[in-house]
Amino acid sequence: MLLGLLLATLLLPGTAAAAQGSAAVASGNGVPGQGGPAGRRVVVVGVPGLQWSDFSESGTPTLWKLVAQGSSASLSTRAVPPKDRGVTCPMAGWLTVSAGQRAGTPGQGCPAATPPQPAGEGATVPGWRELVAFQADTGYAAQIGTLGQLVADGGGKVAAIGPGAALAAADKTGKITKYAPTLDALNDLTPYNLIVFEAADLTTAWARGPLDDHGIPVSLPAAERQAAATRADQQIAALIGKVPQNTTVLLAGISDLSPNAHLHAAIATGPSPTGQPYPQGGSLTASSTRQDGLVTITDLTATAIQLLGLTAPRDVVGRAWQPDGNAPAPAAATVTRLADGDLASQVLRDVRGPFFTVLVSVQLLFYALAALALRRRRSSRARQTLPAPDAAGPSAADRTPPATAAVTGAPEANGHPTPAAGGDPADASKLLAAIQVVATVSGAIAVSTFLAQLVPWWSLPMPMVSVIVTILAIAALITGLAFAGPWRAHVLGPLTVVAAVTSLALLIDVMTGSALQVNAVTGYEPVTGGRFYGFSNIAFAVYATGTVLGLAGVAHWLLGRGVARTVVVALCGLYGAFAVFADGSPSWGADFGGVPAFVIGVAVFLILLSGRRVSVVKLLLVGVGAVALIAAISVFDWMRPADRRTHLGAFVQQIIDGQAWTVVGRKFGAMIGVSVGNWPLTLLSVVALAFLFLVLARPSRWGASALGQAYALAPPLRAGLFGTLTCAFIGFLMNDSGIAIPAMALTVAVPLTLAACVRALQLATPTPPAERSAPAAPTRSEA
Repeated sequence: MLLGLLLATLLLPGTAAAAQGSAAVASGNGVPGQGGPAGRRVVVVGVPGLQWSDFSESGTPTLWKLVAQGSSASLSTRAVPPKDRGVTCPMAGWLTVSAGQRAGTPGQGCPAATPPQPAGEGATVPGWRELVAFQADTGYAAQIGTLGQLVADGGGKVAAIGPGAALAAADKTGKITKYAPTLDALNDLTPYNLIVFEAADLTTAWARGPLDDHGIPVSLPAAERQAAATRADQQIAALIGKVPQNTTVLLAGISDLSPNAHLHAAIATGPSPTGQPYPQGGSLTASSTRQDGLVTITDLTATAIQLLGLTAPRDVVGRAWQPDGNAPAPAAATVTRLADGDLASQVLRDVRGPFFTVLVSVQLLFYALAALALRRRRSSRARQTLPAPDAAGPSAADRTPPATAAVTGAPEANGHPTPAAGGDPADASKLLAAIQVVATVSGAIAVSTFLAQLVPWWSLPMPMVSVIVTILAIAALITGLAFAGPWRAHVLGPLTVVAAVTSLALLIDVMTGSALQVNAVTGYEPVTGGRFYGFSNIAFAVYATGTVLGLAGVAHWLLGRGVARTVVVALCGLYGAFAVFADGSPSWGADFGGVPAFVIGVAVFLILLSGRRVSVVKLLLVGVGAVALIAAISVFDWMRPADRRTHLGAFVQQIIDGQAWTVVGRKFGAMIGVSVGNWPLTLLSVVALAFLFLVLARPSRWGASALGQAYALAPPLRAGLFGTLTCAFIGFLMNDSGIAIPAMALTVAVPLTLAACVRALQLATPTPPAERSAPAAPTRSEA
């Protein structure tokens, strides 16, 4: 995405500036919507650390009742984490609610909120200027005080109960109109349009615990946590008893209270933004996540603003909570389902690192063994084809190279005899067959990591073993399909099946909401809150590779049946265009950096498939067209209503606001961090490329010329492979995932290419050595 962002900042300003006037309507100056907050009332209840596992019918009866009376979801609370830790501290959570954008606090660890200094009926937050200044250096430029300022400017009244709530309710100067340290100090809630309440019992108990090496308290023991949750439930019950009728209550576990990040509880009761009550026993969603039962902490701010009839500023990046339309469920079923989602996120955190270590290690070992096997086979064939030396020494005929191997439909490769499985010993043939099967399984691993989400592996015993077994089982099923039909005899048969399954599975997933990518070991982590829908960078790499290689296989099949090359190129171009559209469409893939890389990769494939050469001029023209395409998609997305935009349209608005370079800088830092810090993926990429070009492509003492034979038997493979490599390289430059993109693309492409090469070796038929001719007459020099 990085290079795409840089180019877009240069291409879009003219278009964006021309539309600046229309965008100013939502400039975020606190302009209220129809009616403003008058007559509307919202209570925001923040319970830092509240998780779905804290709910029980006997221990937290008030919370249990709220689940039954309203709609619920898991809450991603990602804010600006403390130094060297990936958690959201309570103060950071409150400040994020205040700004509607990720915010944080300076220093190490999780500082406690300081009680506000009284000023008449209101109060002032201590150290507010320092908090404001810190946000400018986080990469998000959060405008803390946005929520309180917006309500005040719209003519509404704000009240805060508790030190943490004061952070969320303060205006941009750090002042709160009405502040009460406890609920008892604020008897009447009727005069206020926005009431922010802090249930701090979990926070208080957690803060008393010992600190870890990063200055963050360790997790609460189960008994202490349950007792604190019960006390918080009692506070919430007292608040609910004072809330006037027709008040919307938004309850959220706004932060972590542990050394590890979690998903937290979110509940909404009362009137929704549409005016209708939130469905009883329903689930929540938001256009920011597009996932049923999943919302974000910045959505909480946007929801409160919309409920009060105000227009959200552009600085507020969240979207309002809304019912997801699913059938209501009993409270017990809802709590169990959402707690299971947090369990999946925790197990994912534990297994992701070891999984990639195992993946890289096994792939490296497989490449080494495959290289040795191919080298052994070539040495064996060379020994079989060399004639026995004469005792009298070699004659002129002996010094003539042996007869060139004839491959069915294939020329010789660089003057070397083409070995074949047919003349090998039985063990060599079995070895080649085993390599082909294992290579096919390896190529199916990437898509299997997503299809594994169809099985709740995280709830099984030994999650690490469970996820590996699940992924291997699905990869084995795909491999079984690849070898199940007559296509297994063709050079590109297994490759085409695995690539097609990869492309179609991810295409269907992204068209139906990207559910397979949520909590997958190669997909999204809802806890971190980077993305929740569309194509992630790794999913894009796998999808694009499967698409281009699959098209290469289909093209070979069509050409073999006499379809005109022009027609084949046109058909591949049509599907390639649709695949790119699915990747970049705001409604489906919403992928910014992937579109230019995908367009260029498909273009290289089509040019080579048509029999033409790829030139620098052609690549430049395609590159300009690709950037223009993603710019057009982004502007189109920006022209939609603000609450329907994806990050594509949001970036256009950031260009207008002059914030684009902040985003570019953050993405660049992420790309460098991934590329430099993730050395296993870098090593995997280097070894995979070396195996491809030094083992498969070069007939040397280190390997066999298998790739040349595969090209000869199936020429579209060359077009597909070069298109895939081009897409992976451009994707590496344009996305903040850095080396992860080519690493995952090669994880699919190289094993499948190896499978095709092995089949090409099996199909190669050597010509028997000719009988030795009579000695030639000596030349004059010999005489």
